[in-house]
Amino acid sequence: MQRILTISLLALLGLHTTASHAQRRTKKNQPAPAAAKADSTKRPVVGPPGQPKPYKEVITGKAISTKGMFTLHKIEDKYFFEIPNDMMERDILVVSRLSKAAAGFRTGASYAGDQINSSTVRFEKGPNNRIYLKRTSFQEIGRDSTEGMYRNVMNSNIQPIGASFDVKALSPDNSGAVIDVTDYMNGDNDYFFFSPVIKKILGLGMLQSDRSYTSTIRAYPTNIEVKTVKTYMFMPVSQPGTPPNPYAVASPLTFELNTSMVLLPKVPMQPRYFDDRVGYFTTQNITDFDVNPQGVDRYRYIARYRLEPKTEDIEKYKRGELVEPKKQIVYYIDPTTPKKWVPYLIQGVNDWQIAFEKAGFKNAIVARLAPTYAEDSTFNLEDARHSAIIYKPSDIPNASGPNVHDPRSGEIMESHINWYHNVMSLVRNWYMIQTAAVDPKARKMEFDDELMGQLIRFVSSHEVGHTLGLRHNFGSSSTVPTEKLRDKAWVEANGHTPSIMDYARFNYIAQPEDNIAQKGLFPRIGDYDTWAIEWGYRWHPEAKNADQEVALLNKITIDRLKNPRLWWGDGEGNSGDPRSQTEDLSDNAMKASTYGIKNLKRIIVNLPQYTYQSTKDYTNLGTIYNEIVGQFGRYIGHVTNNIGGVERTPKRVEQTGSVYQFTDRSTQKEAMAWLQSNVFATPTWIIQKDYAALTGQEPLSVISRVQDRALNILVNPSTLGRLISAEARVGAKAYAPTEMLNDVKKSVFTELASRKAIDVYRRQLQKSYVEKLITLANPSKQEQASLSRGGEINFATSDIMSVVKGQLRSISAELRTAANSYGDAASKNHLLDLQDRIKQALEPK
Repeated sequence: MQRILTISLLALLGLHTTASHAQRRTKKNQPAPAAAKADSTKRPVVGPPGQPKPYKEVITGKAISTKGMFTLHKIEDKYFFEIPNDMMERDILVVSRLSKAAAGFRTGASYAGDQINSSTVRFEKGPNNRIYLKRTSFQEIGRDSTEGMYRNVMNSNIQPIGASFDVKALSPDNSGAVIDVTDYMNGDNDYFFFSPVIKKILGLGMLQSDRSYTSTIRAYPTNIEVKTVKTYMFMPVSQPGTPPNPYAVASPLTFELNTSMVLLPKVPMQPRYFDDRVGYFTTQNITDFDVNPQGVDRYRYIARYRLEPKTEDIEKYKRGELVEPKKQIVYYIDPTTPKKWVPYLIQGVNDWQIAFEKAGFKNAIVARLAPTYAEDSTFNLEDARHSAIIYKPSDIPNASGPNVHDPRSGEIMESHINWYHNVMSLVRNWYMIQTAAVDPKARKMEFDDELMGQLIRFVSSHEVGHTLGLRHNFGSSSTVPTEKLRDKAWVEANGHTPSIMDYARFNYIAQPEDNIAQKGLFPRIGDYDTWAIEWGYRWHPEAKNADQEVALLNKITIDRLKNPRLWWGDGEGNSGDPRSQTEDLSDNAMKASTYGIKNLKRIIVNLPQYTYQSTKDYTNLGTIYNEIVGQFGRYIGHVTNNIGGVERTPKRVEQTGSVYQFTDRSTQKEAMAWLQSNVFATPTWIIQKDYAALTGQEPLSVISRVQDRALNILVNPSTLGRLISAEARVGAKAYAPTEMLNDVKKSVFTELASRKAIDVYRRQLQKSYVEKLITLANPSKQEQASLSRGGEINFATSDIMSVVKGQLRSISAELRTAANSYGDAASKNHLLDLQDRIKQALEPK
């Protein structure tokens, strides 16, 4: 969905790691079985002090005991873990979520189901009859070999001890140790409750221990679920750039938290290396000190579910027959979800089955309604063993699809998709402004349930894609020829983009006369998606470890990428590539945007009819009008980003052709011509004075908003820097920065040649252009640093300032010539004012 669904808060949780750790390896890139370390679990717990008591004196007849991952004992208000020796030093994934959110608190992670922490821990035996809880990390490794650096790396990566527990008793047969976890769970810590980063963002202070307690702890075969109530003092957080509020008063906030302790596999799943030609989320970077005999290797593993054929079906799988996996991927639908939307959410999940068939698995993924307590008293949606779609009573117009994975291998353990109630307003607005010209069902504020259900289905599929490990593919839509999106048969058969992971909402290019049905307007799981799932999930038994897969996958990838529809547009990481933009369609932004504007013109004049609801005020009219302005702004951005574009196509050495190339000059000139006609020449069609009288959205402000969208990209050090780089590499074939700015000047100051009166909209445009040039001509040292694109260019020594000052001098000379020829006061005063501003900028006192 919107940028929110890049899961920004979850990124702050650190992907389960906080410190470097050396992970022992056996076969190349294969995590060693825990059995290789089993001898460490046989170490006795040595003393003194604090000798353990006899077992029956600690675990008395009053104990209520449950066997599970650990044996759990509850004695009155105390909780004890009896940890078996063979569970010592086993990796445990700890995931914490809000079970119930604080009333009146809606900042960041503030809804039931939101994740607030994630880490990987181990319990280890220590001296003096103690058990240590350590947080583990897997960012630095050394491999076992004769000349390996395993020991050196281990010596530099001692894991932090987060907690220490007295051994209260030993198991009757000395097979384990009993610890009291009551105080640890009742208190506050960084491992089981809010992460420090999230606490800071939310403004949570000290825990109020007299108002905090443990509700329940439950043990299951491979996990333990801890439910606690925590009360913190809250101090309202000031917005970035604003001073603290001196009148802010601290107040208590109470949350119910659910913490899942999930046992990670003893033998991690065989990992798969990330390849920047296919878009997957990944583990953190891993630094390997031993695999490269003359240096250091850094790599990441992709995040994916463990999907393998059943033992009895292996030969069938090898023969190419579809088989069911050992463990099906199951998503449970929150039972609080409005019943009429449940079938569409389920279908959005099940739509992925066809993609997994490309990977050789049938019925690999399915959605089900979560069982009620009466049906299964042990089932809990907060249990980190279960993936789920959680419905949230939120006014946030969004949805997001995070996943929780094993940092050792990238194996996805579970996912909780956040489904905010108000996402329906978001998709309604999108569908109306992009398709109302061709779909009569989009011409009202309350859609029919079937239409809204299909919109929910599409969003569900997109978010499920994220939880399967797939990143956005903003470049996918750029592989489709523009005119194909007006071809009814073609677009209804193939869809308007090859990937549902694109931000290519609906087919806004389709025109009324094309008679395209909803099938040709909606996103769907496409060619790229099925390829990405095949690449990430197909089982390759011939490869015994991740390294052996590399050459095999590289050969497959090179062959498959001969089909341009399978290209991955580099996710969110390549905004300078005009092919990889959000909300765009087709291989030509200028043609696509022209068609899009035609439809906006058809819609805008009918807004009073489309937005009418009896007894309502004009909020609907203002909202949808504003959405149309925003959509027009997107078209402007799509076109403008072609100017100074750098196209990146990741390749391996076996592939021919450039990885980086500049957008060709003819395309950039086409983009500039489009801007001259559709943006710098006042777009009067967007000016709706009658609407302004009803909504307060003044035309002058609207025009400024859309024109500045183009100017902010053109008069920008990043764009100018790329144009200068292109000039250095391709010479006369480049669209030089001076030529580009001169083209802008000609379209912005067209009145000067004919001495035509300059109206208020054009005066606003001309001032905006000059002011943006002045800003670049006189940046402070701090501004220079921020304008230098993260060190890619040195702003002070590049040609940027020279080009910008040259443009200002050229404008100033034309103003001097023209100013005295103007008779109308408004135009003359405007030109003289611009002269003064430029002079002050170039010759500051």
